[in-house]
Amino acid sequence: MSEHHYLACDLGAESGRLMAGHLCDGRLRLEEIHRFPNQPVQEAESLRWDLEALQTAIEVGLHKAAQTGVDYQSISCDSWGVDYVLYDAQGQRMQPAFHYRDPRTARGVKTILNRMPWESIFAESGIQFMPLNALFQLGAEAPERLASAQTLLGVGDAFNHWLGGKPALEVSMASTFQLYHPMKRAWSEALVAAAGLRAEQLPELVPSGTITGTLSQGLMERTGLGAMKVVATCSHDTGAAVAAVPVSVDDSGSWAYLSSGTWSLMGVERAAPILSDGCRELNYTNEVGHGHSIRLLKNLSGMWLLQECRRAWEAEGEAYDYQALTEMAQKAEPWVSLIQPSHPRFLAPGGMPERIAAYCQETGQPVPASKGAMVRCLLESLALLYRQSLQDLETLTDQTIQTLHIVGGGSQNQLLNQWTADALQRTVVAGPVEATAVGNLMIQAIALGQVKDLHQARAMVARSFPTTTYLPLNASSGHAAWERFASLPADA
Repeated sequence: MSEHHYLACDLGAESGRLMAGHLCDGRLRLEEIHRFPNQPVQEAESLRWDLEALQTAIEVGLHKAAQTGVDYQSISCDSWGVDYVLYDAQGQRMQPAFHYRDPRTARGVKTILNRMPWESIFAESGIQFMPLNALFQLGAEAPERLASAQTLLGVGDAFNHWLGGKPALEVSMASTFQLYHPMKRAWSEALVAAAGLRAEQLPELVPSGTITGTLSQGLMERTGLGAMKVVATCSHDTGAAVAAVPVSVDDSGSWAYLSSGTWSLMGVERAAPILSDGCRELNYTNEVGHGHSIRLLKNLSGMWLLQECRRAWEAEGEAYDYQALTEMAQKAEPWVSLIQPSHPRFLAPGGMPERIAAYCQETGQPVPASKGAMVRCLLESLALLYRQSLQDLETLTDQTIQTLHIVGGGSQNQLLNQWTADALQRTVVAGPVEATAVGNLMIQAIALGQVKDLHQARAMVARSFPTTTYLPLNASSGHAAWERFASLPADA
């Protein structure tokens, strides 16, 4: 009985983790090696990532992994999308690495749209309009700083390079940058020019599951780890998470996924992108996944709202864990106040309870009178947002979706899962929780030839990790609220 061991470095917008995967007898066992916070740094009016702190934390995790005495065969890093790291002529990281919530993005949107109309941008990329997209961030760069850069990588790809892989950009991350043409499977010359980049600044594109190098000698010496392959899995965390959705071949076409974390990413898996006017008008996106599959999805607000409220209350001296907040929400009166969670006013950090209260007041609704009422408002609004997205997906694909698979950290919120099943009137299957790390590990196993393909990997995931099924309980729950939600302002 052979056993294989891999390491996954999963970087989220709130925390990072180094996970070990142990594959034996057709099942994957997950082991947390090291978990660490990931918080943006505020400098004057600028919001940026502390890549050095992340690097230090990852190296601590690698040292812990070495102490287990396990012979790991490979490692891969994934991260959130859209943000990039610039490198100078000496191959060194250029500072700062901006955060996607940095206010400069508004300036970048104006710059890019003056260079290229939105209709043409979508036709070239198939990517939804979001001010935080890398294309718009590049439009906000100082021209001299951008001109001096030798190349750029996504955050996950940058850490794979630091681990010992060649400087390459995996296509799932490249597609989120809004510089990639999904039909041509290559960089879009028009979008690259609009971003102010030169062709020679673009890194090599590699498909998911590409072995890009071996763990560097320096890291082996400092951590005690042996030689292992560095693999570009889906370096965009959503791509990795979708690879771990526990579906069978027979489920094809009848399911949707919701990658639930700081963001909610809801979509379906397709063989080809949809670049129609209808897709553009509904603001859906066509991101690339494993095997050049297409994730037709919408990037929605997610647990970010609750995270920010929790952070604000903690700063006031009232600390609650997520379980306590959920219990408070369950006791609150239903369907009193609703918000449109993806409204641009909720994008930036800070003062979230006040902004939610102001939105309710401006839309003629009661201001949530307690923390439980506030959390209930958020969770009910998210459930209705998921209903709206599911309807859009069925319209775009002309197919009926029977089951919604919720993966990621947000899948642990049982209350939201049930309210989502009620709002959608569909079956909801929740789990696995660590879907991104699991998908990362399974793609490594495919890359090393130890798992045949994605179908086999997903079957292994289904055998390896428990899931919870939620059936609709109340067909009339929130029916009147749905009409009220649909009329709420979604734009500034």
